[in-house]
Amino acid sequence: MPTSPGSLRLLFLSYWSADDPLTTATVLPHLRLLQACEDVAHICVVTIERDGQSTTDYQLHLPFASPKIVFRPLVSRRRGSVLLTKTEDFTRFPAELAALAKEQGCTFLLARGAPAGSLAYLVWRRTGLPFSVESFEPHGQYMREAGVWSRFDPRYLLEQYWEKQQKKYARFLLPVADNYRQQLISEGVPAERIITVPCSVDLTAFAYHAAHRRAVRQHLGWPEDAVVGVYAGKFGGIYYNDEAFALFRQAADFFGLSFRLLLLTPLPAAAVQDQLVAAGLLPSQTYVAKVPFTEVPHYLSAADFAFGLHRPTPFVSPIKHGEYWANGLPILMPDGVGDDSAIVKREGGGAVFDLTRPDSVDEALQQLRTILNTQNYRSTCEKLAQRYRSTRLAHAAYDLLLAKIR
Repeated sequence: MPTSPGSLRLLFLSYWSADDPLTTATVLPHLRLLQACEDVAHICVVTIERDGQSTTDYQLHLPFASPKIVFRPLVSRRRGSVLLTKTEDFTRFPAELAALAKEQGCTFLLARGAPAGSLAYLVWRRTGLPFSVESFEPHGQYMREAGVWSRFDPRYLLEQYWEKQQKKYARFLLPVADNYRQQLISEGVPAERIITVPCSVDLTAFAYHAAHRRAVRQHLGWPEDAVVGVYAGKFGGIYYNDEAFALFRQAADFFGLSFRLLLLTPLPAAAVQDQLVAAGLLPSQTYVAKVPFTEVPHYLSAADFAFGLHRPTPFVSPIKHGEYWANGLPILMPDGVGDDSAIVKREGGGAVFDLTRPDSVDEALQQLRTILNTQNYRSTCEKLAQRYRSTRLAHAAYDLLLAKIR
């Protein structure tokens, strides 16, 4: 291990592709923080690309200049089924990562997310290269609870096993929620090996701007007094799907003809519009689009509140919650989502519902309307982002991590 400042050479492994929205929203901001650390001399960034092209066809679009960073994608080869493809990934990639770490002179491997952590563990087993896992979560449990994997799915069984090995052999685990930190401690992971790092947001980039609000509403032909709800993300899996569209309908019924809905999603707009119509929403009430990441804050500024649609999961830190709060938007969210539901119930910044209680959505909507009628409610939400989702928290966590591994 390196012992002097500026000598750390990191292999940073993301399980997402270079152009995945999660890479833009979560990986790039953390790379900016890492490359600014004096202890870090070099970062080799690896993403997993899944459309079978040559490695030269991919680029990592950094919004900042850094001579410390090099990009080396790995390409997953399609093998006829998801299971066969994943099997080849996890048999081929550890050797390729080990060779890459040697080529780049890497002294530490930092993986983002438990699936990437599984690969990191396999590299460690092969080479002894020490590793840590940020954004560590019970991924296998999530996928099973969401119905994506079954109890006997080989992917679920292997992920469960590999997560246990990460808990045992990773130098440090960096969960995104304090709830999971407490759970890991209860499972026997030493507290000194756990550093909580909530998904952080560039507060300046996502700040509210009245000019953006006016411009977007004028572009859409929506009046200034419309009550606009926004959701940014996907549907299904770990997120509500049918429940989400029923929730949109309830909000439309509650706020009446003044209600408008913005959906910023990578999913095909026509298919999403069909679901909206099936749920009883009028096309004139809704706008569905995939927009560049840099334009997302403009659309958030046009909204009055946001929908949080992550299924109840106590160990997550949805990046979109931080983006919503940074823009001053209260969030209508399910109970039991990471640390955020408890923050809302304790400090405001939204309203919480429980779909197992039929009346809870109406109660939450009543609470939300009270918030919207409160002067300077956006300021309250912005302060939550500053307190719980600022990049300074990630910066402090990285300082602590690097000091421990130096």
